[in-house]
Amino acid sequence: MAAPVDSPDTGTRTRPGPALFVTMYHSVGDPTDDPYRITVTPERLDRQLGWFRRRGLRGVSMAELLAARARGEGRDLVGLTFDDGYADFVSEAMPVLRRHDCGATLFVLPGRLGGDNAWDPLGPRKRLLTADGVRQAAAEGIEIGSHGLTHVDLTKVDDVTLKSETEGSRTVLAELTGAVPAGFCYPYGTLDQRAVDAVREAGYAYACAIDPGPLGGPHALPRVHIGQNDTAVRLFLKYRLHRLRRRPVVEPR
Repeated sequence: MAAPVDSPDTGTRTRPGPALFVTMYHSVGDPTDDPYRITVTPERLDRQLGWFRRRGLRGVSMAELLAARARGEGRDLVGLTFDDGYADFVSEAMPVLRRHDCGATLFVLPGRLGGDNAWDPLGPRKRLLTADGVRQAAAEGIEIGSHGLTHVDLTKVDDVTLKSETEGSRTVLAELTGAVPAGFCYPYGTLDQRAVDAVREAGYAYACAIDPGPLGGPHALPRVHIGQNDTAVRLFLKYRLHRLRRRPVVEPR
């Protein structure tokens, strides 16, 4: 196994500017039986990325987005994130990303590699990437981040589990990919100050939520859910309203 290398400079000390626009995807495949609305077809993803590109916007990883914003650049970039590490990311999402010259961040669960989405009580079982699948995505330029070890609500676990889900998952991913992950993603999007502190203390440069409420800074980044029903009009509204509602992300002092 290759020795872990230093994580990249993600530039979390972003300069003032428009709020970051970060999308939240999950599975790319057949959305027919999808009670949680987490699946988009490859064709819909293709149209959504095309919509961004026609407006002079390019989807990138969180590391690239944050580094660009730290330099006072990147107003033409949007963050593309994919949660859970579904196996269809490699087979279905990556070809579409390549077609549009886009990067992305994939948040995986190193404690469930090769398993399925057992945390979802409804809907079909979806396969998760194996260790080889995660390494393949990383080798093709996808940023790999942690989604915790096993997809548990960090606001409801004891201190030992919290450390394992944050610090422990980072160690496993570093051994798996040879690169220390810079980013974390809160399972279910739930977080509190205790979870944020644990993620920061584990060494992550940034962390993604959904709606972090009063919490802010690079370890509580808001994202916008993108689904199968998001056509051009809905994308336009989400893009505009998010940037109007959200403040720029700055490092707390």
